[in-house]
Amino acid sequence: MILAEPPVDIGRDQAAQEAAKELSKSAYRQSGDSLIQKAIGKVLDWIADLLDTLSGNSPNGHAGLIMLIGLLVLIAVVVLWRAGVLRTSHATKQTVFDAGSGPLTAAAYRAQAEREVAAGDYTLAIRSRFRACVAELTERTIIDERAGRTAYEVVADAGRAAPALRDPLQPAALVFTEVVYGNRPGTPERYAAVVAADQAARAARVSL
Repeated sequence: MILAEPPVDIGRDQAAQEAAKELSKSAYRQSGDSLIQKAIGKVLDWIADLLDTLSGNSPNGHAGLIMLIGLLVLIAVVVLWRAGVLRTSHATKQTVFDAGSGPLTAAAYRAQAEREVAAGDYTLAIRSRFRACVAELTERTIIDERAGRTAYEVVADAGRAAPALRDPLQPAALVFTEVVYGNRPGTPERYAAVVAADQAARAARVSL
């Protein structure tokens, strides 16, 4: 004997309310990324359209079940994005400097960052100021000049030569990677972390 599944009776309005309630939790609200918001909006629209399509063809309530599955998929996508799994770049490696372009001097990168701050573009300023920091480390021979370094490789290499640099460089590397490659917005607070790393690089002494 095959038991019939109990009907799942969830209307469109109730589904939307449940989705809004779930997505209003702090874990999602703190993301603040417009790309995430657009993705969420598209998925919610898709769920609503699916409910409209299936509601007339599923008298046993299977449309509601499909909506719940879609909501779970949405939540999984948001969680993976927040964890950084989906925040990938087309580049195979998240390098500090662009491939094929010769790096500027540390002073030139700082001047560029200051112009970008004056224009209110903290995203570009963070990229330029972190590059100034790396250029400073290279000019002072704390690290060697090597193409293709990531921000975290800079921390590791500089930390071996000057251990005191690890603490200021680590948060700056995180900020650089999240803003440049993770679509996080640049802010004055995040820029300040990179400035602190650059200042530490200018004052660092190499361990003998």
